[in-house]
Amino acid sequence: MNKIFQLLLIIIFSSGCSLNKNSKFWTSETIKKIEEQKFEKIFDDPTALSQELNTNISLNFSKSFTKNNLSKKFTNNDGRVNFDGSLNKSLKYKFSKIENFYQFEPELSFYKGNIIFFDDKGTVLQFDGRSKLIWKKNHYTKSEKKSNPILQFANNDKFLIIADNLSKYFMLNLQSGDLVWSKNNTAPFNSQIKIYKDRFFVIDFTNTLRCYSMKNGEEIWNFQTESALIRSQKRLSMVIVEDVIYFNNSLGDISAVRINDGELLWQLPTQSDVLYESAFSLETSDIITDNKDLFFSNNKNQFFSIDIKSGSFNWENSINSNLRPTVVENFIISVSLEGYLIVIDKITGNIIKVTDVFNNFKPKKRKEILPTGFIVGLKNIYLSTNIGRLLVIDIKSGKTISTLKIDKDKISRPFVSNQNLYLAKDNAIIKLN
Repeated sequence: MNKIFQLLLIIIFSSGCSLNKNSKFWTSETIKKIEEQKFEKIFDDPTALSQELNTNISLNFSKSFTKNNLSKKFTNNDGRVNFDGSLNKSLKYKFSKIENFYQFEPELSFYKGNIIFFDDKGTVLQFDGRSKLIWKKNHYTKSEKKSNPILQFANNDKFLIIADNLSKYFMLNLQSGDLVWSKNNTAPFNSQIKIYKDRFFVIDFTNTLRCYSMKNGEEIWNFQTESALIRSQKRLSMVIVEDVIYFNNSLGDISAVRINDGELLWQLPTQSDVLYESAFSLETSDIITDNKDLFFSNNKNQFFSIDIKSGSFNWENSINSNLRPTVVENFIISVSLEGYLIVIDKITGNIIKVTDVFNNFKPKKRKEILPTGFIVGLKNIYLSTNIGRLLVIDIKSGKTISTLKIDKDKISRPFVSNQNLYLAKDNAIIKLN
């Protein structure tokens, strides 16, 4: 029955919108084969990388951070963090178990050394640096609590913006947890939240980017991309550069929209083969940028570089990853789903170095392991996994130098605040410093 249902959905979708060959914008015409873009293919082999490359090369990155890096609190467009901790397990922040923890990507929020998260009933919790509960607030009805809402956060050091999978979005006072306003959307949300000046942005299940007022939550404008009635298997992402917001959708399209009025500047599809069928399983990484180009990858063995001004492909590479990459100087660092650390020249797309960071695990155990996220600090890379292990990887050599057991099950990607590293699990947040 599932196969029949999927086939029916594909037939329905294929009678909907398409890409106009001349304008490069989506139209309501019958789907036509998307003409191939001209971009450099570094590797013709479509299979994922499964062997090491240039393991003897030692990479040296600057330990200093530019002004842009230090002032990127609310954007973190390049992914790198200023962290060099010793990883001593210090505190645990406990809350009721989140049953759907394995189905979403948790987002921690930080405020003046405090940490903000939620529990299985949608209760928002703020803890201080010593794991003492400052306040907890629940603004859901009894029936909504039973639906086990999943929350995404963003804050501007005064207010906390929350959007959930029940179509609600609301603002809390960060000091008290009191409700400032609450609104309902026509569809659930499944994306990051970006705050920019007096506005914030979030994407819903219809692949619509919505721009809201921070003051009262009223919608200022919206921009709908191709709606395929397919929820993304990954939280959708966006970056903001010079009054333009760049974001992805569940079909792999990348759009550039002007923040002021929601006008489309360009739109680019990245999936051309069996568009709707592949969307069922498509998982795209977060988008990152060096303010000149966009970088992201997916679990279809594709890694893209896109010119931020024109929306044209710079290059495509064969890397299988749904994890947020990181820009470090002239390089991009990625980790494949197979457990390979990959260093890429960001200009040419050439792969500089590949190391196997899962090589310390026995073959049988290795088959069970999936990376859940990583951060690039000053000296090391910190990689989390679905088996509760945190791997510490030396940047210079690319080799795993230690493995910490945090839990027996999935842990979130690492988060850093005030030289502390945080990892979320289904019923607690672990703090290391």
